[in-house]
Amino acid sequence: MGAVNVRSPLAPEQFPVMPPLEGVSFAVGETGIRYKNRPDVLLAIVSPGTSVAGVLTTSKSRSAPVDWCAERLKGGSARALVVNSGNANAFTGSAGVKTVTAVAKAIAALAKCKPGEIFQASTGVIGEPLNPKPIVDALPQLFAGLKPDAWAEASRAIMTTDTFPKAATRKARLGGVTVTLNGIAKGSGMIAPDMATMLSFVFTDAALPPRLLQKLLSKSAKQSFNCITVDGDTSTSDTLLMFATGKAGPQLKGLKSEADPRLKDFARALDDLCKDLALQVVKDGEGAEKLIEITVTGAENDKAARRIGLAIANSPLVKTAIAGEDANWGRIVMAVGKSGEKAIRDKLKIWIGGVALAKNGMRAPDYREEEIMPHMKGRSIIIKTDVGVGKGRATVWTCDLTHRYIDINGSYRS
Repeated sequence: MGAVNVRSPLAPEQFPVMPPLEGVSFAVGETGIRYKNRPDVLLAIVSPGTSVAGVLTTSKSRSAPVDWCAERLKGGSARALVVNSGNANAFTGSAGVKTVTAVAKAIAALAKCKPGEIFQASTGVIGEPLNPKPIVDALPQLFAGLKPDAWAEASRAIMTTDTFPKAATRKARLGGVTVTLNGIAKGSGMIAPDMATMLSFVFTDAALPPRLLQKLLSKSAKQSFNCITVDGDTSTSDTLLMFATGKAGPQLKGLKSEADPRLKDFARALDDLCKDLALQVVKDGEGAEKLIEITVTGAENDKAARRIGLAIANSPLVKTAIAGEDANWGRIVMAVGKSGEKAIRDKLKIWIGGVALAKNGMRAPDYREEEIMPHMKGRSIIIKTDVGVGKGRATVWTCDLTHRYIDINGSYRS
């Protein structure tokens, strides 16, 4: 039997209160694709005229649903989303293509729209064919059970090794009206930034054209989902989709650029929402006990700073030291050095919890390890390093690496 997932100690105390969002309704069902006696399929229906944007995995072995979404995003219009958990429909060849096609056609017939307006995502075991029949057979019941306030049920239906459902909500002002942004996500393992690490679905009642929606979403993903890592492994199924129903009010006239000042508050809310969801994924990292924030300054540019940060965040030696509450800053030095980015050894500085551990390329002369121990025993670890090259800066997030990660993944298919 697989390892029992204990709720992460970093989990939020409660599920957020998700306000209604006009033009969006959900239904969940149990199809038995892999899991028994729990919802494993989500259907979301959005109103006609809904704009869609997405950011998808750059994996070279991506799943059939990812390929499907990549092609349909070109149309910019959506009417439905279907997500199943337990089977990733990845590395399934032509059978995978037939499955997404069959599911899209069946939903389109019931929603009275084009198959190209149906978006799909799958998560779970890789390499197992996904039979479309259980999903297709469940569709009539799902359509009959659609309701607008099923955010908690929707977020639970897409979970795999997650220990808690993930959701967030924000408000923004756009064109003199208040708009709502609601999002759900799943992710716990096989998490490494290479687009939008995991599955996440954001809905808004704002009226925005697909082109601008895409630019705003891509920017948000770059500084949130693309800045998290649990284990350094990029999924075949990573999918971030955003749907804008336009129900809050008419589209603003003359809106051509994402830099339009009228979009500033909406962009702020979207960035904040995506960061919230991304950090919930890290907090639910398989076996995680501690959230780790790593800020890199003094790099050649922001991209270099991000690479250095991820080299630290993905180091098993750094992550296990933190799990053991050991302030082994030498492992951070190692990770900076292996990143491949410019760093001046004799200018390198490192802080943990605001305490200077290293400066000028050597141990800080006044550093005493007992100063840092209370911070190391906490749930949130703050690391900062300056590499002494330029003005590049980035912040990334990860979690510690405990033995439970092995327990969960060593028995994932059993």
